Amino acid sequence: MTTFVFFIDIINYHVVNQTCSKTRHYALWIQFLNADPKGSTLDVNGLALIMVNVIKSKANIAVNKINQLKGSIPPAQKVALKSCADKYNAILVADVPQATEALQKGDPKFAVDAANDAAIEANGCENGFSGKSPLTAENNVVRDASAITSAICRLLL
Repeated sequence: MTTFVFFIDIINYHVVNQTCSKTRHYALWIQFLNADPKGSTLDVNGLALIMVNVIKSKANIAVNKINQLKGSIPPAQKVALKSCADKYNAILVADVPQATEALQKGDPKFAVDAANDAAIEANGCENGFSGKSPLTAENNVVRDASAITSAICRLLL
């Protein structure tokens, strides 16, 4: 509750309330914003850019884990792991730059599309494994960060 009060004092209450009401992941959203020292001083566009950076950071963590798993994953999961590598490459090479550019140019529609695509890519990675995915935690955080980003960007439409 203290965190919420802190953000109410710093950021326009209406913006926070409207943003939070459109995201299912309020606690995670606050965690991401608290991790960035600029999070308490930005407008909605700035908050969206923070979240795009969160997607990038979390996707890089997933790529590092994929690289670690390459030598130790069971052969039956190698195709799924390769697919995940491709999906996370798409997030880092296409979705993150598209969202960043769209927000910088004041065209949030394309940022929404990019964030939604990043969530689809993370879900696709998760669903590509028959059985338990070794990337569940990474896929979930990228998916959730992407959903938060999309919700924030929709406020700019």
